[in-house]
This record gives sequence, C-alpha cells and structure tokens, in this order.
Amino acid sequence: MDDITALILDDHAAFRRGFARLDDARDPAEMLAIWEALALHLDIHAEAEEAILYPHLVKHGDDGEDETADAIGDHNKIRDAIAEAKLHEVGSDAWWTAVGEARKENSEHLAEEEDQALPDFRRHASVELRAELGARWLTFYGEHKNGRDLPFRDKDPDQYVRDHR
Repeated sequence: MDDITALILDDHAAFRRGFARLDDARDPAEMLAIWEALALHLDIHAEAEEAILYPHLVKHGDDGEDETADAIGDHNKIRDAIAEAKLHEVGSDAWWTAVGEARKENSEHLAEEEDQALPDFRRHASVELRAELGARWLTFYGEHKNGRDLPFRDKDPDQYVRDHR
C-alpha cells in the first residue's frame, strides 16, 4: 500500500537532502544542477498536495480549514522564493538569499505539516482513502513529470478553502 502520508514524508526527506547537497556544492554549475532539480520537486510537490491531499484535509481534519489555508500560504511563500532565485546569478549573494528564504519557508512548512496536518489527516482518513490518495499521488507525479502542464502559481488560501469545503 502506498499511503499518501508516507509518500509525502518521503518527499520531505528528499527536500532536506537536496538542501544539504546544495550546502556542499562548490561551483555554480553544481549549484544550478542541484537547485533546479530541488526547486522543481518543491513546485511539483506543492501542486500535488493542493490537488490531492488538501481537498480532503479541509473537509475532514479537526483543524482542516486552518491547516489547509496555512499550507497554501506556505506553498505561495516557497514558490515566491523559487521565483526570486531565478532572477539572480547562481551563487550570488542575492541568489543565496532567495534560496535561503525557500529553505526557511520549506522547513517551517514541513514541521507544521508533519506535526499537525499529517497526524490530523491520519486520525480522520481511512486506510483505504490514504491508499487511494497514494495511488493518485504516484499517478500525478507520472503525469506531470518535469512539471509538465502545471502552472506553479500562487493561490489565494481563503479562496482555496472556500472552493474545497
């Protein structure tokens, strides 16, 4: 069974490793290769959560509406930092500042999700639903390989919650 919460946690571990690899990078070409893959994964992950996990959490969690609005806001901040990094020369101070902002926002988001949203979802979602959403998660990643057909744009958190109640 591919439980969606386990798949999300796998992505979280990959993000932490990606940022650690970036810390070890020594030249702009290596930094760019690591960052482009990491930034794309962050963007796809946010879109996947917004398409698959959060429409269910908003309806079923103890604090589903608040957790969902907060997560959408976090995704926006991460997307904005990724977009900012694209405006600067790789390895420059401005680039590192933007990458650092993406890392900070992502770290805060992962902690909140792992400590609040995912436990809330596990308490309220059946094993069958978690497996069904896990299968959808894997399909989503396959259909949107390399970000194909994904907009990667900010969403209004309150509107998202209203649309998915």
